[in-house]
Amino acid sequence: MPATPNEPVWRQAVAGAQMLLVAFGALVLMPLITGMDPNVALFTAGVGTLMFQIITGGQIPIFLASSFAFIAPILSAKAKFGMEETLGGLAAAGLLYMLLSGVVKLRGTGFLNRLLPPVVIGPVIMVIGLGLAPTAVNMAMGKAGDGSAQLVPYDTAIWIAMISLVTTILFSVFGRGMFRLIPILFGVLVGYVLSAIVGIVDLTPIREAAWFGLPNFVTPEFSWGAILFMIPVAIAPAIEHIGDILAIGTVTRKDYLNKPGLHRTLLGDGVATSTAAFLGGPPNTTYSEVTGAVMLTRNFNPRVMIWAAIVAVVLAFIGKFGAALQTIPVPVMGGILCLLFGSIAVVGLNTLIRHQVDLAEARNLVIVGVTLVFGIGGMALGHIEGIALCGLVAIGLNLALPGSQAAWGASAASKGDTPAAE
Repeated sequence: MPATPNEPVWRQAVAGAQMLLVAFGALVLMPLITGMDPNVALFTAGVGTLMFQIITGGQIPIFLASSFAFIAPILSAKAKFGMEETLGGLAAAGLLYMLLSGVVKLRGTGFLNRLLPPVVIGPVIMVIGLGLAPTAVNMAMGKAGDGSAQLVPYDTAIWIAMISLVTTILFSVFGRGMFRLIPILFGVLVGYVLSAIVGIVDLTPIREAAWFGLPNFVTPEFSWGAILFMIPVAIAPAIEHIGDILAIGTVTRKDYLNKPGLHRTLLGDGVATSTAAFLGGPPNTTYSEVTGAVMLTRNFNPRVMIWAAIVAVVLAFIGKFGAALQTIPVPVMGGILCLLFGSIAVVGLNTLIRHQVDLAEARNLVIVGVTLVFGIGGMALGHIEGIALCGLVAIGLNLALPGSQAAWGASAASKGDTPAAE
């Protein structure tokens, strides 16, 4: 039976902890890859979700946490500007959501169909996944994400990575009920145990960490270079946001684009992202895994997400918990990421297929082809590169090149896609 707001508080809390468990794997993997503190990520996910629920009036059963779309830009920005200025750029990226929220409030959602048709959305999402493929493969082979150092011997790393990957695949394909929603967690657990057996897990950080303490918050710094580099990246997560809001509306049979309104959900996402950056956490995005859990459990009560957020905030202050997360060996993460990043790319491909984008039409072929090469190849124009550049190029080409709108594919917003994975 669907839950009601009047159900006992303890049941809401348990259901909230269950929702956090579903989001947990992706939530902590993202900061581990980018060098951020997973405890800070837990804290900012919780606070961001609470802010989102306040701004939207507590009407939508949705959870916000670490966005995978920002992994490659964060790694690039860290190398160029340092972590503090990267965080400043991420805080500014959140402002783009707020600006888009204002435009939606003034003009409605119709302009999004013209600005972000499937021929734009599909290749941008594919770039998010395929652009990260080298990072996953390097980690699976025991190297640092950029391939600069061999952290674990190859022979050991590749076996651990493949076993972690196979475990994740088996649970995602053959799992039943809630087990199917947490394959990442099982992949990490099996890989971690195997890593401990072969002796590549260093437990020293866990022993040295305090049981309780403040997360390692980091204060951002601001530079125009980092801001201009990061702001365009927010285009892809904005696309994802719209799809996730439509998806959860399909599950609960409510039109959240009208009530509380897309302008309020975008504002909530933007505030959550900027707040996370001001504390040193990764940018937030709506989590489609949690939408899947809502569909499975039929628990449509938004208060459950508030409890999930509270549990996340509490876990953030357990020092040994965060230290344990940081001891997850590189090949464990790499094996699982081979599936996660590939899945993101497939979602982009499916967007083109579902909406019957005519790639025999020259304009569409140009948009998809140039977007993929620019994004995956790492093309740079000034301070803009990668996902940010390919997103702007896709939008610009779509607006500039003539052609029949029917051949671009029906709007993803009109069909309720969930355009990207976290």
